[in-house]
Amino acid sequence: MKAIELEKAYNPKNFEDKVYRQWLAADSFKPAEKAGDPYVVVIPPPNVTGILHLGHALVVSIIDIIIRFHRMRGESTLWMPGTDHAGIATQNVVEKRLRAKGINRRELGREKFVEETWKVKEDHHRIISEQLARMGASVDWSRERFTMDEGLSRAVREVFVRLYERDLLYKGNYLVNWCSSCGTALADDEVVHNDTPVKMYHLRYPLTGGGFIELATTRPETMLGDTAVAVHPDDERYRHLVGKKVLLPLADREIPVIADTYVDREFGTGVVKITPAHDPNDWDVGKRHDLPVINILTPEGRLNDEAPEKYRNLTIEEGRQAVLNDLKAGGFFIREEAITHAVGCCYRCGTVIEPFLSEQWFVRMKPLAEKALAAWRRGEVVFYPRKWENTYQHWLLNIRDWCISRQLWWGHRIPAWTCTECGKTSVSMQDLSTCPHCGSAHLEQDPDVLDTWFSSWLWPFSTLGWPEETSDLKRFYPTTALVTGYDIIFFWVARMIMAGLEFTGKAPFRDVYIHGLLRDKLGRKMSKSLRNGIDPLDIIDEFGADALKFTLAFTCAQGQDLLVDKESFRLGSKFANKVWNASRYILMNLENRELVRDPVLIPVDRWIYSRLNGAVKSMEEAFLNYRFNDAAQTAYEYFWNDFCDWYVEATKLSFREGAGGSEKDRAVTVLLDVLAASLRLLHPLLPYVTEEIYGRLPNVQGAGALICAAYPKYDAMLDDAQAERNFGFLQELVRSVRTLRSECTISPEKKIRVLVCPENDPEKVGFLTENSGLLKLLAGIGNLEISAEDGAANSTRPSGSIGLVGKGFEAFVYIAEAADLSFLKQKFGKEIEKDRKFAASLQAKLENEKFLQNAPPQLIEEEKLKMEESLKRTAKLEAYIRDFS
Repeated sequence: MKAIELEKAYNPKNFEDKVYRQWLAADSFKPAEKAGDPYVVVIPPPNVTGILHLGHALVVSIIDIIIRFHRMRGESTLWMPGTDHAGIATQNVVEKRLRAKGINRRELGREKFVEETWKVKEDHHRIISEQLARMGASVDWSRERFTMDEGLSRAVREVFVRLYERDLLYKGNYLVNWCSSCGTALADDEVVHNDTPVKMYHLRYPLTGGGFIELATTRPETMLGDTAVAVHPDDERYRHLVGKKVLLPLADREIPVIADTYVDREFGTGVVKITPAHDPNDWDVGKRHDLPVINILTPEGRLNDEAPEKYRNLTIEEGRQAVLNDLKAGGFFIREEAITHAVGCCYRCGTVIEPFLSEQWFVRMKPLAEKALAAWRRGEVVFYPRKWENTYQHWLLNIRDWCISRQLWWGHRIPAWTCTECGKTSVSMQDLSTCPHCGSAHLEQDPDVLDTWFSSWLWPFSTLGWPEETSDLKRFYPTTALVTGYDIIFFWVARMIMAGLEFTGKAPFRDVYIHGLLRDKLGRKMSKSLRNGIDPLDIIDEFGADALKFTLAFTCAQGQDLLVDKESFRLGSKFANKVWNASRYILMNLENRELVRDPVLIPVDRWIYSRLNGAVKSMEEAFLNYRFNDAAQTAYEYFWNDFCDWYVEATKLSFREGAGGSEKDRAVTVLLDVLAASLRLLHPLLPYVTEEIYGRLPNVQGAGALICAAYPKYDAMLDDAQAERNFGFLQELVRSVRTLRSECTISPEKKIRVLVCPENDPEKVGFLTENSGLLKLLAGIGNLEISAEDGAANSTRPSGSIGLVGKGFEAFVYIAEAADLSFLKQKFGKEIEKDRKFAASLQAKLENEKFLQNAPPQLIEEEKLKMEESLKRTAKLEAYIRDFS
């Protein structure tokens, strides 16, 4: 063989794009035609509103890792790509662009506006696709879907019609969450509640028979829509007022005092104003008492004609101030106080949400939720980690009907038509031109569109061709796993389970892996305002896609958020670089070597195969249980420590001068075999660099691409407890000698003399004797003596040596022959003095009652550990001085 040259420096820019093109050309991402259950994952579809951020990169990385693992296990794998039209978010983007040009969407018209939105979708889709490719996503691009493509649009209409026919869909005037900025209703779970400093205003309402009643509100402007004042029926303070009237200040209307158990007697004065059109609890009270409903707001968030003339067309804030001024002037204002109140805001634009009376479409969710709960209880859906099942259960047990209509132009238009002649509404799979009830041609389609989640909840089966019985649907549904964040367990996860059970009779996936949120090193959520966000493409440009993927996996512990900054990704970069350099060293040493059949394994070979086998077992278990950080840490420890630091170093003994050609051929054969297996082991975590190197290995030529190679399988026959026990013994001895060399500042080139006295164990003595050359190589020993006496416990320490004690051995390093003893005494003395001062400061801190009372327990334990380590080091250095004195 000839030596194989890898570029001297690891530079992922030189090969990542090339490797991805090779995978595409070979159709490596398409599911193979194989028997058995396939492994299927649908991508959480990114919104076509911009570029992918680090949160998307986390999801893409996790799914790609698990898909590659199952592909290499020989399973037919499908990762379905696609994007979401993201109704409100995308419409907001387009409206902002139009406003920048001085164009209002209503002036443009619905048809032209939708055309402009499709253009934005195409631009962003192209960028998203390029980003996914750069991240190495092994998605089947031939099956890519979009939530508004023809097939998915048909599925959406089919579901709407079926829900209507099953009486699970209804339309009516109800109080909804209204965003005046977006101009649309929102579902309850689209409202973000933030604790906000607000004012509580105490007011007095005059009783018609004389006197006043005091109440408090944070929204004085809504009093213009009050239709009652309520007290608790058992509150003796106000029982005599029930049935009487109060005169509503500023509106000159009489409203009743009613009794309702909704009122909290302990809160405030025990009296509340009832505004059914602008508070969900008041809406319920109003329904129970048949109260009038007065809506005082326009959809744009201004006071309407139901308010007294002087307040009309004012914004909410303007109206609040005007009302307060008039209440003070009229003597109705008592006082104000600062409180913290949970204020609901739009999840997209942040505008304060207004409870608003509006005609909307709703899905009856309770029957669907009951099926989803039952499926989970039967074990058909499993969450990783299991703690998120509590969130899932809580949402479904407390579910409310889902408002699905949105007052937007971008999205799936509601397939409902109202006849202007007979007044009846018809729902249909096909567009209607005549009324099915009276035959009139005067039909008006509902102008609203469906909530974007209405298409997303169908994603696992609509993407596979439903409602048609396609071959993909039969083969790949139900899917296997879902990867997503905990912030959309109800938005998306629970709804998909409900839809899957209702329309296919099956849960849409078995496993739900919930990852943590990405935060900066201070624990803060990444955001534009904090300027702590990280662009995944910046990471790829600087460190490579493998570094991005490996670092995210390494830090992705189940049930925990991920704390990262840009520097964090050096971890993955250094590891990929280690793989590159180790492989380069091996391939450079192939000159004039020949591969041999069935090479004889020496003890260190049996050890590395046993270590590799253990890593295979651990990583397989970790991947199957979605413990990505465990898999990444095992891969790191095995390849960096076992393979590179020990095994590759150990094989240098076989390549030393004087070693025979047959031994070099044997060593090369085993080394290449272990390297090939190691690259297969690492591939899901580092796909690009492993693929690039694997294609250069002479022992796998003609075997095909690594992406489709077989993942290593655990084999109990490869477990070698004796090899691991003996090599572990040698490792501890080598580490002890290396540590002493470092402490005594002995250069690596300096060969030292060492006497090793193993305990009276023929296996250890025999192993050390047989592998003395390896021990000398790894510990930098020039002259090695091995004593067969009983552990040297009874022997005399050689003059000028320092003794080392480990599990099963005692060793003596002739330090006087390798270092200046007077220099070492001075050096160790200074270090002992420094350690004593440090230990004394720690002791004082740990005896300080104030510190012990206020410090977290973890910090106290850390300080105790520091002191313990300091005292141990002092004792060791003192022993060194005694030894060579």
